Amino acid sequence: MTWGKWGKKHSTKDMISLMNHCIDHRITTFDHADIYGDYTTEEDFGKALKESSIKREDIQLISKCGIQFHVKERLNRIKHYDYSTAYIISSVERSLKKLQTDHLDLLLLHRPSPLMNPSEIAEAVDKLKQDGKIRQFGVSNFTPAQIQLIEKEIQVEANQVEFSLSANEVMGNGTLDDCVAFDRLAMSWSPLGSYFREESQANTRIKKVLADLTEKYNATEDQLLLAWILKHPSKIHPVVGTATPKRLKMAMDAVSIDMDIQDWFILLEANEGHEVA
Repeated sequence: MTWGKWGKKHSTKDMISLMNHCIDHRITTFDHADIYGDYTTEEDFGKALKESSIKREDIQLISKCGIQFHVKERLNRIKHYDYSTAYIISSVERSLKKLQTDHLDLLLLHRPSPLMNPSEIAEAVDKLKQDGKIRQFGVSNFTPAQIQLIEKEIQVEANQVEFSLSANEVMGNGTLDDCVAFDRLAMSWSPLGSYFREESQANTRIKKVLADLTEKYNATEDQLLLAWILKHPSKIHPVVGTATPKRLKMAMDAVSIDMDIQDWFILLEANEGHEVA
């Protein structure tokens, strides 16, 4: 999301360099959505991928569909969601063309819509899988009840949700429990939460705790925030938003940190401002 118009505005050369840096550090999955960069970032990435020497079989591409923005790139009168069979298929075909690939490894419905019809979604997903245009199907920002609605017609293999120390509601509302119970791939967007973005009493308390833990684990603050979510039994996959090479490497190194269970709860208590019940 941050590589193109909505972030660093990387050139083709910059994107190729960053892709290779990721692969060199065992980061091989690239998370897209059709809307990123006002519907432009997939095309920028696809051009870079085409001009690189990266083999398609060595990477995984995720994309999302369903959000219709009111921007000059689309003749929409209002922001809305569209999960009709025809739109899902056409959106995936546009993403494939822009990314210059013949398939997505994972397609996600970007956000739930009050008008989504499970049978229409299933028809589109079945067709896309049969045609080899997507390998797996999942959702993003869905509750367990909304997933159950979709699973009336078709299996949901993944759920990408907001999850961090400072935004941990999915631990208590059943969302991550659902991923564990039904073996869904769990992904976390904004895995560092609000810690580096805003000043708050919670973040002040967290900072005090991290001051000790960075020494104990010989790790940086962002690595420990990632290690905190990686401790969860859902085996969460953080969707790291940075486009900075150094921070990407640091993020990958966080995988090797096994946070002590009491340290995990000390950080949770710092965020909540009280001990667990």
